[in-house]
Order: sequence, then structure tokens, then C-alpha cells
Amino acid sequence: MVTQHSQTRPGRFQPQGPLRGTVKVPGDKSISHRALMLSALAIGESRISGLLEGEDVLATAAAMRAMGAHIERTGDGDWTVHGVGVGGLMQPSGALDMGNSGTSTRLLMGLVASHRLTATFIGDASLSKRPMGRVIDPLSLMGAEFTASPGGTLPLMVRGLVPAVPISYRLPVASAQVKSAVLLAGLNIAGITEVIEPVPTRDHSERMLRGFGADLTVEVDAENVRHIRLMGEAELKPQEIEVPGDPSSAAFFIVAALITPGSEVTVTHVGMNPTRTGIYQILQAMGADLTYANQREVGGEPVSDITARHSILRGIEVPPDVAPSMIDEFPVFFVAASIAQGRTTTSGLDELRVKESDRLALMAAGLKAIGAQVEEREGGLIIEGTGGEPLEGGATVSSALDHRIAMSFAVVGQHIYHPVTVDDVSPIATSFPTFEAILNKLQAQND
Repeated sequence: MVTQHSQTRPGRFQPQGPLRGTVKVPGDKSISHRALMLSALAIGESRISGLLEGEDVLATAAAMRAMGAHIERTGDGDWTVHGVGVGGLMQPSGALDMGNSGTSTRLLMGLVASHRLTATFIGDASLSKRPMGRVIDPLSLMGAEFTASPGGTLPLMVRGLVPAVPISYRLPVASAQVKSAVLLAGLNIAGITEVIEPVPTRDHSERMLRGFGADLTVEVDAENVRHIRLMGEAELKPQEIEVPGDPSSAAFFIVAALITPGSEVTVTHVGMNPTRTGIYQILQAMGADLTYANQREVGGEPVSDITARHSILRGIEVPPDVAPSMIDEFPVFFVAASIAQGRTTTSGLDELRVKESDRLALMAAGLKAIGAQVEEREGGLIIEGTGGEPLEGGATVSSALDHRIAMSFAVVGQHIYHPVTVDDVSPIATSFPTFEAILNKLQAQND
């Protein structure tokens, strides 16, 4: 079992001068999850380097082990996986503890849905509040049976069906997790499983499925709608996977450098998948001094080194259609907006209310507590920036067991008059266990 956040640990953050240096962030979380799952469904040995070793990804590894895959850590970020083949997953002997990981839960529900086994998913208090209905709906159409807690939450039991039924499913909301769950279920179903995606979302699953040898095609119709088709009963071939640095993790240090006078920070080997780089495009639209070097492709994913220098940012209106490509980065983006010149307006962010926490409400409350001018609306925030001046600080803010909230307030603590205290920084370990060590390193390299 994965034990989550057994001890509360407050964190106190205050300026230590400019941030300077070159750092590498852990592997991309989305790609790490998928690398473990698809390696476990290939026949033979896959090798993964750069795997994120946070609690969320370790929950995925533990679940795949429980269903028969042999998974071994061989070094720092280096793992080998001996897969069982598509259709070869075994009945787990106990409940699958997902900790805080919504990605693990939703994608594994898809895998289980088309296998002849029954799995019970449990998680921590935060995950147990998150809705699973958007995944239950399409997987039920394929024939899987679900017994969920009230409101479609965990604990939840999935009874897979063999043979399951291929479907053509149009996503009612933009969600890479729902898309991926349907495609993963389709791997063990005869025929073509189709996902129709009106709004593009991150495409790591499509790229990696093709890399493992699945017969997957993507067509864009005249209305710019994506049709993703997967031929089932796939035979996946083992791979060597190099996981790029997580662009979401990199964004925290990029924003910290942009708002802290005198700073210059380079983050190396960052994944630059175009479905994930909205945060960098929007920051540049605000006037951020960002440069890209050593651009290349690793395992089908574009990567780059990013250098950020302190910048006077300008408030902007963020187009709602950019939201899917920066949905995880909005908490730290709100920090950047609070230090910018003028007004920043966001809308269409209802998804942020059903993440690990209600991120709109938490960021609004926390930023207000430390002196920012924030107006919370149903689908977004309106923020009047300080024009580059530090925020007042001097308050304790709640992370509500949300790793991105905790890290965002650590970032704003770099440009503040009085220290900000985060009531619990232990959730950071779910996605970025080395975050505070990297922040300390950048603070320590002052002249």
C-alpha cells in the first residue's frame, strides 16, 4: 500500500535574492505513467530512463506489479519492465492504492475494463473526492461494470469484460485522461476503437502507443476535429524510453525566475510537446524573456533547454482555447499574473475546480491572503498585478493536499515582503520530490 502524507509539514518561504543556475527537473509525469503501463503490456523487457519517481508514478508501478508485470528499479530514474502482453494482466490479490494520482486511476480503469479481472481502486482523501464518472461512462459502453461510491468516486470496483465492445466515443469535455482510458481499453478489444476529440489535448498516449507498435491513426476533419482510431488486439513490442523533463515541473522555476529581480535560470531537457507548452506561449505573450536552446527529439517527443530571465510581465486576457495545453500550470500562472503590470483575465477553467482541489478557489483565497487583488468568477480569476512589486505576504495559506498549490506559493515566496507559510508541503512528494532541493540550489548560487 502507498501511504500518503501521514505527517503534515509546514513550509516557510521568503526571498533569498536572485535565483541563478542550471537545473534539470524530474521526468514528465504523464509520460512516466504511460511508459510503465505500456511496457507492462508489451512482451519482453523494456527499459525506461528518466522516470519520475514521485508517489503518483510509484502508485502506477505498484498497480502494474499487482497485475503481473515484473518491474524493477535499476538506478536513479532507471527502470526495467518485463511485460505480460496485451490481455495478460492478472487478478490483483488486493485493492489497488492510487494514493493521490487521478491519472493512474483513470488510465488503469481503462486497462482493467477489457481484461477478465476485477479490481478495486482506493486512494487518499483528496483523490477520493474526485469524479470518475467521465471515465465510467465510455468504459461502461464497452461492457465493463462499475460499483462506485456515491457521486462516482473512490473506493470504486471495476469488473472487466472479455470480449469487450469497441466504441466510437466523442469526448464531451477536453480530457486526455478519458481519451487515454478509452484507447487503453481498446488495446484488448477486437476491431477499431475510436475517440473523437473536438478540442485537442495532450497526445502522449497516441505518440507512445505508436512507438510500442500499436496500429493507431489520427485524422483531422474539415471542422478541425481529431479522430483517433486504434486497431485492437494489439501486440506491443518492448522499447527503450527516455522520459523528457516535465514541462509542468519546469514552469515553477521559470515563473520564479521571471518574477524575481536579477534572476537567470536554465532548465535543461524539458519536454516541449505542443499540447503541453501553452504556459510558455502565454508567458511570452506577457513579455517573458525566454530563450530555447539544444532543441531535439527524444523518443518521439520534442525537448529543449529553456532559459528564463527576470522580466516585467504585462497582464493579458488568456484565450479559453489555450486552457487544455496549460491546465496544470494555471496555479503558478496566477502567481505570475499577480506580479504583472495591469489586469489578467482567465475564463473557461471549470476543470480546475475538480482537480486535486478546487484550484480556482484555493489560489484566489491564498493570493488574497498575501495581498494580491483577485476576483474569483465561476470559470476563472481576474487578477490586478502589482506592476512588478513584491506582494505583502505575512500569512499562512492552505495547500489542501494539492502539490501544485503548495509549489505555487513557494514560488510567490521568492518575491514577497514578509514570508508566506504553506500549511502543508508534504503533498509535493506526489509529483516532484526534489522540488525544495532544486529551489534551495538556485537560491544558493547568488554572487
